Amino acid sequence: MKKNNILTALTVAIAMLLVVGLSSCSTKQHAINQLERFSEELRDHSAQYSVEEWERAGEKFVEIRKNISKHELDYTPEEKDRIGHLEGKCAGYMAKGMKEGVFDKVKAFGNELKGIIRGILNALTD
Repeated sequence: MKKNNILTALTVAIAMLLVVGLSSCSTKQHAINQLERFSEELRDHSAQYSVEEWERAGEKFVEIRKNISKHELDYTPEEKDRIGHLEGKCAGYMAKGMKEGVFDKVKAFGNELKGIIRGILNALTD
């Protein structure tokens, strides 16, 4: 009888350790997946971001980074390399998106300014 109770307790303990271990892995992997999806979002859409969208993107990056840092000690060297690579991609996409967005706005304003000057010159010659 005692042997059976010990075996049952041991089985329950092992099952609990497996559940905790698996949930920890999925949580730390979830943070990496969030970072990967975020880098893809930036790659595909950041050139069209408004100021508000850039603010939200910054907040989202900070939140993802917090999630990753919660598991910092659990990541393997390969996972840390992957995280660093994804963070680098995010930084690059942010820089590129901001540059392209600003350039497009300046270009659009330049065209508008050209039209204003042409209108002034036409009005002066009429």
